[in-house]
Amino acid sequence: MDHSSPIVQHFLNYLRFERRFSEHTAKCYGADLGQYVHFLTSPKNEQAAEPVSVSGVHGNPVTATAVQVQQEVDVNHLLVHADVDVARSYLVLLNEKGYSKATIARKLATLRSFYKYLVKTGHIKSNPLTAVKTPKQDKKLPMFLEYAEVKKLLETPPLDNWLGARDRAILETLYSTGIRVSELVALNMEDVDFLGEVVHVRGKGKKERISPISASALQSIQHYMEFRNKRAQSNSNFDGKVLFVNKHGRRLSTRSVRRKMDKYLRIAGLDPAISPHTLRHSFATHMLNNGADLRSVQELLGHQSLSTTQVYTHLTTAKIKEVYDAAHPRDKADGQTGPKPPKSWDAVDVPEGSAF
Repeated sequence: MDHSSPIVQHFLNYLRFERRFSEHTAKCYGADLGQYVHFLTSPKNEQAAEPVSVSGVHGNPVTATAVQVQQEVDVNHLLVHADVDVARSYLVLLNEKGYSKATIARKLATLRSFYKYLVKTGHIKSNPLTAVKTPKQDKKLPMFLEYAEVKKLLETPPLDNWLGARDRAILETLYSTGIRVSELVALNMEDVDFLGEVVHVRGKGKKERISPISASALQSIQHYMEFRNKRAQSNSNFDGKVLFVNKHGRRLSTRSVRRKMDKYLRIAGLDPAISPHTLRHSFATHMLNNGADLRSVQELLGHQSLSTTQVYTHLTTAKIKEVYDAAHPRDKADGQTGPKPPKSWDAVDVPEGSAF
């Protein structure tokens, strides 16, 4: 990140303190903008090589190239005066370097947010990124597990020691609630309501929601907490408010959860490509397959947009086929003359915007 750009720093602070983005998310925005700044200040970039009206020694105007040599580039000026052609050149460069469409789309979203902020703060009059289209994404369906696979994974951690009990509770909670790993590790003891059978979740942008949790998950958490509380009594450094802790009594990291899951995937003989987020995908898919409506699943997942949740409808074609067979009168009629439904519905897509 180029710290010579006060505008970028102000934007990142705006994300942290006003938009209440997580530190991790703010760092990702900062990394994307740092790469963009590097592009703007590169001698190979025409925009950076053109004469710009910045102040040099004794206030004399100098070219951006000269300023680069002196390592005194007016980054703010380059950012404010970049137009749609500069943005498109940057995206072309990313494509030439082999970045995926998804990554390019994310970096474009970062720039859109940044320039929207510059409009809001009066640095520029219009957002140059509004004229740039997001590259069309390759449609990738999220990976999910069949219930038998989930059950096998959940039953892998042992219950006779505190680490196994903790890991069983973690896996049960992820699948029972569909929460993100970052939301799981942020849980505190007070966030679990055993009587109401819900957990209080702090999601993206510090937005809070209440998520129902199954009796089996609560039982696993209760079993883990019996071990946890005994260890807390003999460890003065134990963090008493945190729900899921490491062996030192401190809050678990998302990376630690991934490492633990990798271990149990090997033991269970399941696909090593499965991640903690796969349990979230599995939760959503199984909920829809068992009759939950899309709006409810959207609320449970903490999605702002229904379109984000709609990707899971593409995973439920088996359920659609089942409903068709049970409800369509021609399919059940004696001596039917019409064509039967195809034997395989794997290729059937749910239209975008569907109410399913």
